[in-house]
Amino acid sequence: MDLLGTLFVISAPSGAGKTSLVRALVAGLDNVQVSVSHTTRAPRPGERDGIDYHFVDAEKFRALLESSLFLEHAHVFGRDYGTSRPWVLEKLREGIDVILEIDWQGARQVRQALPDCVGIFILPPSRETLESRLRSRAQDSEEVIARRMDTARQEMEHYAEYDYLIVNDDFATALGELSCIMRARRLRRQAQAQRLAELLISLLA
Repeated sequence: MDLLGTLFVISAPSGAGKTSLVRALVAGLDNVQVSVSHTTRAPRPGERDGIDYHFVDAEKFRALLESSLFLEHAHVFGRDYGTSRPWVLEKLREGIDVILEIDWQGARQVRQALPDCVGIFILPPSRETLESRLRSRAQDSEEVIARRMDTARQEMEHYAEYDYLIVNDDFATALGELSCIMRARRLRRQAQAQRLAELLISLLA
């Protein structure tokens, strides 16, 4: 299967700044798209179908799952989530890099299906900073924050399953490091040889 693009799997505990980094990265790079997951949960205020998620009912989701059309899927808090396998493969064949923002469990499923994917884990600079960021949202109770911190610790235990680690202390620095990883992957010989096939033929004639 000739895939010109690279699949990047990016994970992080809640509060590490993953979504903000990915949003800024996509705004500054061409030829990269963030995968939009399917979900059975209802849209939240302001969310748009096909932009934030593909909102489907349980029957539709089950049909997609049984047809092996998900690259990875998960059942979280009573709702189902899944990444479209055909969409991801189509983009990669077109030479478009794809970003998946998923947890470590989803990342394991993706690695089994596409071993050449690139895993990036984003860490906070400290537990204190992570807790401060969670508190700054002013949305959660002390009990919820404590639970989120415990979940974050469990997620960070899986950092060794990823290819790259980035510490999001200074946002600009973390964004630059994330961009460097993506740009370097685009210069791999295998990918460049396909993209530059005509140039190489003319140079070696």
